[in-house]
Amino acid sequence: MPNNLFRSAKVVGRTRRRRTAGAVVAAVLLGLSLAACGAAVPGQGPGSADEKPVVLTTFTVLADVAQNVAGDKLQVESITKAGAEIHGYEPTPGDIRKASKADLILDNGLNLEAWFAQFVEGLDVPHAVVSEGVEVLSIGEDSYQGKPNPHAWMSPVNVQIYVDNMVKAFSKLDPENAAAFEANGAAYKAQLQSVQDEMVQKIAAVPEAQRALVTCEGAFSYLARDAGLREVYIWAVNAEQQATPQQITKAIEFVKANKVPAVFCESTVSDAPMRQVVGATGSTFGGVLYVDSLSEADGPVPTYLDLIRHDSKLITEGLTGAAS
Repeated sequence: MPNNLFRSAKVVGRTRRRRTAGAVVAAVLLGLSLAACGAAVPGQGPGSADEKPVVLTTFTVLADVAQNVAGDKLQVESITKAGAEIHGYEPTPGDIRKASKADLILDNGLNLEAWFAQFVEGLDVPHAVVSEGVEVLSIGEDSYQGKPNPHAWMSPVNVQIYVDNMVKAFSKLDPENAAAFEANGAAYKAQLQSVQDEMVQKIAAVPEAQRALVTCEGAFSYLARDAGLREVYIWAVNAEQQATPQQITKAIEFVKANKVPAVFCESTVSDAPMRQVVGATGSTFGGVLYVDSLSEADGPVPTYLDLIRHDSKLITEGLTGAAS
């Protein structure tokens, strides 16, 4: 199938899915409205005395950060599961029902969750944008040029701002535990700074000429800025189109010209395009990096701190040739 026809088919399919998702949202909200007319069930719902307030996040990374701030005072859940691709996620009726019962919803913002506005439309639930206040980097190419790069959490320095926003939102939700949220936030921010320092120190060991991070998605701008890496990617954002021949060729040319020793891809997308780059250049596939999602509890990155440690270790080993 010609490449432009393939892209058109993807866009049409995505449009149809969005319309379907909108119909699902409307239907579920109607059902919830009708159910609200019935008698309340004692001991159920976020307002009952025997339940903690429920905080719902859009993806697992935010859920882990939020849990560190909330401690045992709030019930924190993620809408998406481990391994989910966050950009084009399509909420299910179960997600909408869960959100309707939450006391607070946290989203990243910066155009990350393209589905979020429609998701919360009609829900009488407050929400907070946790990236508010970060120094935003812009996407430099493709159809997203000039738009904010949404992956601000890939800098532990930025996540300290996320923590401050969560402390504020949680304290408003549950004023009686504001001191606990403040203390939890301060302790976690110290861990974030420690991981940031570890990451910078690790990558500083990479010879300057080899400090080029080549990935599938342009999700590492903030990490690259913090660690002094040049960032090169096949596509800018996991949406619309991915891995056109022109994008792959551009990556191949960069890897060849700069003798990049290792290239990488993310856990939530296919690494097939990057394998083409490896085959055409003789570079090594350095491994799978994590960005949009944590792993399951028994996987390599069950927490955000593990994610940063895992990624910085893999990048360092790949670019120094130390990977086994």
